[in-house]
Order: sequence, then structure tokens, then C-alpha cells
Amino acid sequence: MVNLVLRFISCSRAAGLRISTSEVLDCLDHLKRVDFLDEPQFAAVLRANFAKSRREQFHFNRVYDLFFHELRQESNIAQADPLSEQIQNTLQSLTSRQDDDGASQAVLDFLGGDPLSFLEQMQPGFAEGNGRVGGTGSNLGPMIQRLALMLQLNAAEDALAEYLTNQRDQLPWEIRRDLKALFDARLESARRLLTSARRPFEDLTKKTISHRQHLDRLGEIHFASLTKKEVEGMREVIEQLVRRLKDTLGRRHARKSRGVLDVKKTLRRAAGYQGIPMELFFRNRPPRKAKIVTLCDVSGSVWSAARFMLNMLYSLQDCFTQVRSFVFVAGLDEVTNIFEDHEINQAIEKILKEADIEYNAATDYGLTFRQFKKNYMDILNKKTTLIIIGDGRSNYSNPEEQILDAMRERSRRVIWLNPETPYFWYTGDSEMRTYQAYCHEVRPCQNLNQLLDFIKSLIL
Repeated sequence: MVNLVLRFISCSRAAGLRISTSEVLDCLDHLKRVDFLDEPQFAAVLRANFAKSRREQFHFNRVYDLFFHELRQESNIAQADPLSEQIQNTLQSLTSRQDDDGASQAVLDFLGGDPLSFLEQMQPGFAEGNGRVGGTGSNLGPMIQRLALMLQLNAAEDALAEYLTNQRDQLPWEIRRDLKALFDARLESARRLLTSARRPFEDLTKKTISHRQHLDRLGEIHFASLTKKEVEGMREVIEQLVRRLKDTLGRRHARKSRGVLDVKKTLRRAAGYQGIPMELFFRNRPPRKAKIVTLCDVSGSVWSAARFMLNMLYSLQDCFTQVRSFVFVAGLDEVTNIFEDHEINQAIEKILKEADIEYNAATDYGLTFRQFKKNYMDILNKKTTLIIIGDGRSNYSNPEEQILDAMRERSRRVIWLNPETPYFWYTGDSEMRTYQAYCHEVRPCQNLNQLLDFIKSLIL
């Protein structure tokens, strides 16, 4: 931890923050008195010691977010990233191609997770004052001095694309995809540092936002990161979204109330007008309502996403002919009656306490599929949309993908919603690579906005 803090201090000094040795010693002493694994406490100690004004607080926040979040610095970063070996090989290959100058090496170090030299190169951008360091009569300011870095970023991006293309035969496509996503994110972070406008006092000013903007921001927060107060606010968001979707659905059905064109009847009547269709006839067909079957993993943090999904689905029950819901961990239990007999929030609480499953057991998707095949397979038919909500982590047990294949054959569609970041879908004990082949659609569902997009595609 000490080495990690010292590296952060070096980056902060390179970014223009004035940090004395005594302040470093005070910070290390204060960290002994807090739980440094609790990030709010950890960040508060660093901010209190190193940011001594509003302007410095703004610069501190930029460096802190870059160091600990965007570049994901850890005390053992070399072993923390599963792609560390491939990252090093890629950067070594790029080193032999790039120009031997400070800007080029700074960009490569930044792509490797070390922002120190990059921050030193763009030091004018963090200087105190209004950022006008281009001299008398200069309108470009620090961007003139950052031009070399921007050109090197563009060159590195082109070299990365060429390198990954040439590695098609040496690296699996998953590794190349993950490397591209990681380097693209770091290139974007570097460009944002170079081009972002520096108005620290405006950024620190508390701005008034509309209620709609507040709801939109809630929709972008990961389900697992919501506080208890934000969960309460989500209920209002869901109610508004449900009303909006129902209105949209009603307007769509109203526009189609005349049905589809009856071509045969229209052409027969047109025979009396020398083949000119003077009258159009329509066939009235009621909108098809699908049947929904949901299997929800309620183990650990996955439940935070599953309960919002169930909340949305049961608020829209009148849009479907039938909705049947099941929850599982290492076994399966139907909870449809609980939702039908209780208000949604009460139903969720009852499911957490009364469902006939072992909540503390290790998640076993294979056992769940076997129980579903034995007891409920006959509820699936070609009008059924099967929705599975879970991270696909089965603790290395038998995934029973052949049962999922049989469920797919009986259903109209199989949709898998995964609350995990796609970057982790194919790591560790995840069986998503296996299950994905037997689903019509697999999509991430980490926040309310992604959930809303899915619901719209499901019913509209």
C-alpha cells in the first residue's frame, strides 16, 4: 500500500500538485487510522493531505480518477490484470516501431498503466492560473505544447490496430478484442486529459439539475452500486418508465387498429374499377401477446439486477399473455404466485425469505437446468420467450448446456441478461462462452437504462 501511495504522489507532483515530504508522512500516518480498503475513507485522507485549495481539489480529483479508476492501479498491478502478459508484449512490439523521443515513450507508458511521464509531458495543462502559457498573443495556450503528445497518440492508435490485425493467427479473438477495448479506453483517457477545458471553479460549483436529469443519472448507475436511498428513487423512475412504455404501446396499437392490408379482398373489389384499387380493405388482427418465462439467479450481487428486472416485467404484465417467474441458486423454485398475490416490493422481500432454495449454496446452473427439465419443461412452447438473468458463473460444475439447447428448441426465443461487465464474461468459472451458443440473444444489463432498452425491444 505504501508503494502504491508513493506512486500516486509522484503522479500528483507531475500533474502540478505541491506535496511536501511532511505531508506524505502525515498521510501515511493517517492511513493507519482508517480502513484503507474503504475507498471513500482512503480518498478522503489523500485529498485532505494533498489538496489544499479548491483549485487543487479539482486537479487532485482528476489525477485520482485517472490513477485508481481509469488505469486501475493496484499494489500488484502486474499480476492484477489477466492481460498483463499480452499488454507487455504489445507495448514491447510498439516500442521498436515508435520514435525514440520523450512524447512517444510517455504515450507507451500511459498505455501500460503508468501515467507519470505522460503527466510530466503535459505539465502546462495542470499549471496554476487560467492555463494561458503560450506566451503573449497566443490563443492556443498549452495545446501547442500538447500537439506532440496528440500526434503520438494517433500514431500509437494506428500501430495498435496494425499489430492486432497481424496477430490474428497468434492470439485468440477474445484476447484481441479485450486488448483493443483496454487500449481504446486508455487512449480515450489520454485524449480527454489533453483536450478537456480547465475551469476548476465551475466544475466545483454545485449546479442545479432538473428532476429529469436526476432520473437519467440514476439510470446510468450500476445496479450493484446503488445506495439504499437511490434504490428508493429507482421505484419512482420505474413507475414513470412503465407509464411511458404503456402509452407508447397504446399508441402503437391504436395506429394499427385497422389491421393489415387484405390484398385479396382489395384486388377483387378493384376489378369493378378496371383494376384500380379505389377501396382498401384491412384484416383486423389483435396484437400478439407473448408468454414470458424468467429464470433469475438471486445469488449475491446478481440479485440487485434480477429484482429490478422482475419489477419491470411485473409492472408490464398486461402487455403479455402470461408471465411465470423462477428464482435459483443451486436449485429452482417458482415464485409466480408470490408476485400475483403481493405488491411488487413486498413480493421481493418474501422471495428473499420464503423461496424454497438454499441461498448460501454455491451457484449451480447445471442443477437448475436439470430441475427445470424435470418439472417445468412442458411450459415452454413456440409462443414463449425464455429470459435468463445471471452471470453464468457455475463454480466449475457441469453446465448442462444440452438442456439449455433443448429449452431453446422448445421456445420462441432465449434471451440471456448478464449483469456483469462483458470484459469478465469469459474469465474464471464463467460458462458464458458455452451458454452463448444456445441463446438467440445475450446482452449486458447493468443499469436501468440498459434494462429499459431491453424491455422496449421485448414489447415494442
